[in-house]
Amino acid sequence: MKMTSICMKTLVTGMLTAGLLLVSGTASSESTIRLAPTADLKTLDPLFNTAYITRNHGYMVFDTLFAQDSKGQAQPQMVDSWKKSENGKQWSFTLRDKLVFNDGTPVTAADCVASIERWAKKDTLGRLLMKAGASLKVVDDKTFELTLEKPFGLVLAALSKPSGMPLFIMPKRLADTDPSVPVTEMVGSGPFLFKKDEWVPGNKVVYVKNPNYTPRSEPADGLAGGKVAKVDRVEWIYIPDANTAAAALQNGEVDMIESVTPDFLPVLEGNSDITLIPTAASQGMIVPNHLFPPFNNELARQAMYHVVNQAAFVSAVGYTDKYRTEYCPSMYTCSSPYTTDVGAAQYKTPNIEKAKELLKASGYQGEKVVILYPTDNVNSPASLVLAEALKKAGFNVDLQAMDWASVAARRLKKDPPAEGGWNIFLTHGGYFDASTPVTNPWLSASCGNGLPGWPCDKKLDELRAQWIAEGDEAKSKELAAQIQARAYESVPYVIWGEFNPVMATRGLTHTDLLKTGVPVMWNIEKN
Repeated sequence: MKMTSICMKTLVTGMLTAGLLLVSGTASSESTIRLAPTADLKTLDPLFNTAYITRNHGYMVFDTLFAQDSKGQAQPQMVDSWKKSENGKQWSFTLRDKLVFNDGTPVTAADCVASIERWAKKDTLGRLLMKAGASLKVVDDKTFELTLEKPFGLVLAALSKPSGMPLFIMPKRLADTDPSVPVTEMVGSGPFLFKKDEWVPGNKVVYVKNPNYTPRSEPADGLAGGKVAKVDRVEWIYIPDANTAAAALQNGEVDMIESVTPDFLPVLEGNSDITLIPTAASQGMIVPNHLFPPFNNELARQAMYHVVNQAAFVSAVGYTDKYRTEYCPSMYTCSSPYTTDVGAAQYKTPNIEKAKELLKASGYQGEKVVILYPTDNVNSPASLVLAEALKKAGFNVDLQAMDWASVAARRLKKDPPAEGGWNIFLTHGGYFDASTPVTNPWLSASCGNGLPGWPCDKKLDELRAQWIAEGDEAKSKELAAQIQARAYESVPYVIWGEFNPVMATRGLTHTDLLKTGVPVMWNIEKN
């Protein structure tokens, strides 16, 4: 008997989704939330890369000194009280009571100082803090001091940084690890415990409620407030096939999809059991490798801007009008207080001939341009659009397919593209990661930085330093515009569009916390 392709696909999907329950443990559905994440968790150390899957893992296991609420304001989290001097150079922080790591040891000021010092060697804001002459001192078990040689207006913004590389606090013995070596022992003081014995890379990640965690008394708000674990167990079930993930949600085999593939939004919109949650605006980013030809030349990087049609890119990804912005010229997203179109006019309309002219002037010799193409990522179609556009401009494109976890690992390599390195990868930055000159990671062009792509632009870095030191809001906006103008010249990265990723849940309550775009599992309950 012959079977149609549609029937076969339905049968296979049913078999796959039915199998989810076989690999997801025996915990009861009443006390377990099953989440289909956007990627497979491969890196545990939240300071080892900026992949969102690793950041999300960090929020499950660790806690932070401060956290940002839904308005972007820094609120105390592990800190109970703090004070600063009138000149802003002396800070003192005291930890709240009952902070315990999941190995039973108390959290101390020494743990916090060691965690800050390790974080500051990797993170953009951390390095800027150290450039301000920061030194840290343990006063007693619960109190530590921060002293600055010059004012740094972003102290609380740095300590509460919500994404990229948040400042997660770990025991001193782990924080003393060389930042170039990943920490693999997951000892944190967050609301959940990582079950390493149940971790199956490529399949499943398991967390259980931390019985020793004491949440704050304030209501949860954004990433701040009381992190109350209201379920006993959280399972991340990695489902790389979007069709299978959507079917699993509709069948009740998972409770949540972290980011719905746009093609499946119309299907889920028609299901009354499903709640769709548009999250804060994200910016699509094309990241070039500045270390090797052709993108070690800014003319070749400018050529890329001339091939990008934002509407075409975002449409290819599949977002409909209500989930996308047709065109956004701002490197801070078009919903940020720093939104500006300065420097963007010449790139608004694609110009292939101009791209060819710039490419020729850059001295391009026809080298292969290796594009890392994640086949399991929501941005995958944008990589294909870019590849075709670059070919029209004369680039010799080598599109290399792999999963997103492999992209996240490979983009850290500084090997030449022909020897296992790369030239381009596409990603996107959530609102937290793109809304200001200092949180937008690829505007961090300080020479010697550890960011994949390794942009180096002293002028851009100087402008950002001025922005950090500026206390007047109007002048800050002027400086933000100057930073963008310079970035459109030196091109640390290229904007490919703006959209609102969508989470989907079934049978969950208190899901407003998910609007931040971070799939936090505290305070969320099952019906």
